[in-house]
Amino acid sequence: KITPVILSGGSGTRLWPISRSLSPKQFVDFFGKNSLFQQTTLRTTDHRTFNEPVIICNNEHRFTAAEELQKLNIKPQSIILEPNGRNTAPAIAVAALDIISRDKENDLMLVMPSDHIITDEKSFLTSIRKAAQAAQAGYLVTFGIIPNKAETGYGYIKAGKSLTDFEGVSKAEQFIEKPNQETAAKFVESKEYLWNSGIFIFKATTYLSELKKLQND
Repeated sequence: KITPVILSGGSGTRLWPISRSLSPKQFVDFFGKNSLFQQTTLRTTDHRTFNEPVIICNNEHRFTAAEELQKLNIKPQSIILEPNGRNTAPAIAVAALDIISRDKENDLMLVMPSDHIITDEKSFLTSIRKAAQAAQAGYLVTFGIIPNKAETGYGYIKAGKSLTDFEGVSKAEQFIEKPNQETAAKFVESKEYLWNSGIFIFKATTYLSELKKLQND
């Protein structure tokens, strides 16, 4: 099965005044009756495929996150509170350790930011199933978005050779953080680059093994 790991560490600075420190954008109802955080959680409620989620959030958002889940009748495996934000890699590491502590090291973890809008959820779930096959084989899989403009606020992934054993999955040749306008335009024109979505799927054990090799401290 797949354990959803929902990263909800936003500080509420980007869409002020609608989004504020005690009510960042993932907890705001922008589209429809549910907040972005709730929409993210609802994408993974098929119990044939997914376990209950693990939530990583700021300490000051603990009651908001719990209430948002309670409204949906979703009981998370864990709500892990960060006293200080340390960005993505340490947050995923804590979630991986939590999953392993439950003797679920053979399960996959699907890491998702809590503030994405995904309108075609059927295609999203299809992509997850394809990616899961590569993740089970020991790959760290990231999801790319086909860009529709030269956006400078996102990171980019250069797609390399396709993995013949896994439909729709390619090697990531290069990661580029937030290019300037001219470079972004060249990336989009080349059709070789994808926006980095910040969504990942892999085994908890695979992730921790790579982290130990590359960033042990």
